[in-house]
Amino acid sequence: MPLAGIALAPLLVSTLAPSPRRGSVATAAARRPSALRRARCSAAAASGESGEAGELPRATLLWRAAKLPIYSVALVPLTVGSACAYHHAGLFFAKRYFIILAAAVLVITWLNLSNDVFDSDTGADKNKKESVVNIIGSRAVTQNAANVSLFLGFAGLFWAFAEAGDARFIFLVTCAIFCGYVYQCPPFRLSYQGLGEPLCFAAFGPLATTAFYFSSSNVNISSGTALLPLTKTVIASSVLVGLTTTLILFCSHFHQIDGDLAVGKMSPLVRVGPEAGSRIVMVAIAMLYILLAAFGVCKALPSACTVLCALTLPVGKLVVDYVLKNHEDNAKIFMAKYYCVRLHALFGMALASGLVLSRNGILA
Repeated sequence: MPLAGIALAPLLVSTLAPSPRRGSVATAAARRPSALRRARCSAAAASGESGEAGELPRATLLWRAAKLPIYSVALVPLTVGSACAYHHAGLFFAKRYFIILAAAVLVITWLNLSNDVFDSDTGADKNKKESVVNIIGSRAVTQNAANVSLFLGFAGLFWAFAEAGDARFIFLVTCAIFCGYVYQCPPFRLSYQGLGEPLCFAAFGPLATTAFYFSSSNVNISSGTALLPLTKTVIASSVLVGLTTTLILFCSHFHQIDGDLAVGKMSPLVRVGPEAGSRIVMVAIAMLYILLAAFGVCKALPSACTVLCALTLPVGKLVVDYVLKNHEDNAKIFMAKYYCVRLHALFGMALASGLVLSRNGILA
């Protein structure tokens, strides 16, 4: 039973990133006109001061560089995919689950480290003090660490493929990783063309979540066990997971608009601006719960999923309220992605829990 990931999720949402201290400079800036306040906030965020007159503590820089809450994007697709397999066929393999989780974490580590490397190459992270390249002072070391992480991650994934015997798993998860490559790595760098969010949705939603569902296949010729079929439940679940994951990426760009524009990185927020971007977040959150209700009505998801996921509405409202209020303040909007992480983890935990409960006859 895939309860391990459900139990781990609160560890990723119990603590947000350390909040920056507020100094007299930030207080004075808050009293000035909007344009001047935004300019000062942009400068503060770009320099890593987040509204402080001095340097950020090293512990805060290391926390931001580690991006530990972001690793929920490894935990949630795997847990939801495994819960879908349990819901459909009662299959769950604990050893396989934890090895794939470790492999997924290593792949996300590669994604984060290589992103810092290539953003350093383009100058996008020139003033980003929490960049790993800037912290350790070596592009080569960061790149090598990223490559080792990817190699070890693939090793774990191929072990799981050998155990599951389902080629669809390794094909889809490889496609998801390729999305990560073309997102940031030369010569593609599609994130600079504003395609990061679609790639993120595809990679972590339909590709990764469905792949992890197939990882629970158990081909056994002697017992005649068949491969898991693709069901409307896993398709619906993967769409919801992809949407909450994409919200994290989208909101992570609010405080980077000026820096991205300076190096020609045309993210969606660079194109539409923070005001329109805040409304997009509101629409996306509304769409998340509208889709949840629609999937429940058409029986793509069991009632337990609809009920438990609906309980996360206050967190969704928190994200919307925070972004609408602070989208012009770079020092504060930095935290928006962590509120999205909280929504992502809690929504995923509720979705997986609902699938498990439904399998056991509770709100089926």
